[in-house]
Amino acid sequence: MDKFTISENVKSGYEDFYDGESEWRRLSAVEKVDNIVNLCSAHSHDRILDIGAGEGSVLAGLANQGFGKELYALEVSGSAVAAIEERNITPLIECRVFDGYNIPYDASRFDLVVLSHVLEHLEYPRRLIQEAARVGRMIFVEVPLEDNRRLGMDYRPDKVGHINFYSPRTIRRLLQTCDLEVLSQSVTNFSYPAYRHMFGSKALLKYLPKELLLKIAPGRATRYWTYHCALICRKRT
Repeated sequence: MDKFTISENVKSGYEDFYDGESEWRRLSAVEKVDNIVNLCSAHSHDRILDIGAGEGSVLAGLANQGFGKELYALEVSGSAVAAIEERNITPLIECRVFDGYNIPYDASRFDLVVLSHVLEHLEYPRRLIQEAARVGRMIFVEVPLEDNRRLGMDYRPDKVGHINFYSPRTIRRLLQTCDLEVLSQSVTNFSYPAYRHMFGSKALLKYLPKELLLKIAPGRATRYWTYHCALICRKRT
C-alpha cells in the first residue's frame, strides 16, 4: 500500500495555527473530556494516545481528572506540539509530530486511542481510523454532527477546516466499515459556558431550545441543529 500523508496545503494551514490555549478551546474541551470519561471509564485506559491533540486542552483535562496513567500525543502541527510541551502536563510521556496518517507506534501499544474532532478534517479518514485500530485496543471518536438541514448543497472552504460532514448514522457506519464494533454512542449539546462565550447575553435563548429538543426528540434534533456525537469502539473479533 502506498504511504498516505497529509497534503501540503492542509498541513500548511495548521503549521502555525496554535500559539497557546484559547478560551474557546478550553471551554469546549470540558465537554470533550466528559464524553471520553463517560464512555470509556468501563474499559482499560491506563495508556492513552490522543491523535490530533491540538494545543493540549483535552490532554490537560484528562490529566486533571486522573484519567489515564500515561498520556501520548500526535499532531501534524509543530506549533501544536510546542504548545502542548509548554503546558507541562504531568502524565504526558511523549508528544510527536507525525504525517497525519501513519502512526509511529507498534500494534496494540495503547489501551485507548482518542480521535476527538479530527475525522471531519481528514482527506482519508478511513486510513487514520484503521491505523488507530492497529495501535489501540479501544477507539474513542467524537465528531460534530453537521450533516443536517442547515448544511448547504455545495461545499465552501472556511477557516474551521471541516471537509467531512456527519450524522449519527453516517459516523457509525464509517466506523463499522473500518471493521470496528461500536459499543456505545452518545449525542451531546455544546456546554452552556461555550454558548455564553459565543453568544453572550443571547446564550440561554440559543442553548435551551437545542437542549430541550435533544432530550425530547433526539432524532429530530440532530436533523435540525449541530450537536456532538461520541462513540467508543473496538476491533471486531
